[in-house]
Amino acid sequence: MKAATYTRYELLRAFRNRRFFIFSLGFPLLLYFMIAGPNRNEHDLGGSGIPAPLYFMVGLAAFGTMNSVMGAGGRIALERVIGWNRQLRLTPLSSRAYFRAKVLTAYLTALVTIALLYISGAALGVRLSAGTWLEMTGLLLVGLIPFAALGILIGHLLNVDSIGPVMGGMTALFAFFGGVWFPIGSGVLHDIALALPSYWLVQASHVGIGGHAWGATGWLVVGLWTAGLVVLARWAYLRDTQRA
Repeated sequence: MKAATYTRYELLRAFRNRRFFIFSLGFPLLLYFMIAGPNRNEHDLGGSGIPAPLYFMVGLAAFGTMNSVMGAGGRIALERVIGWNRQLRLTPLSSRAYFRAKVLTAYLTALVTIALLYISGAALGVRLSAGTWLEMTGLLLVGLIPFAALGILIGHLLNVDSIGPVMGGMTALFAFFGGVWFPIGSGVLHDIALALPSYWLVQASHVGIGGHAWGATGWLVVGLWTAGLVVLARWAYLRDTQRA
């Protein structure tokens, strides 16, 4: 199978999946309108000076895109159950092309999530400069790299029955310790958060509410997590190949 053919198949399969649209795309939007909708006229949320629709839009952008890119793991686990991975290994498709297709699909789903949340935010009155939209989006896409690798890793380690609960639990923990739902102040929790890629993903989204772009620590943490998870994802893929 050629790399372009496999990538096209991956994209079509992802965007024809109704469950994908409901959980990966629909859930963040539902949460946004449930939380931000009733507070659309609140322009000083919790005394922060930030409008509620903007605050919740950027928080759910981090949460929703994290879910989207890690969703690749579920598709990989299903492929392993039905034997599709073994069939692919009989074709000329390289491991590099395989990973590239998975990451591209994950990123396109994340971009759809971002676009839908931005449109929803604009519908509730969010107004940002073009430069802020672009900076926030660019940092989000960089911050998602380790989560794309994590999705590939767990997809090769877990089966279909266990991957759903594990991914849900991991996403919830990353969101909690990353500060998706509330600001992370000082103390032990803050020290833990600084070492997690989810914290910096949230900081990327907070550019939209006046936050600063990453410093050296942010780039270092995201880079180290990316390098480690890419190595583990490749190991898991080769381990699965040897078992077939």
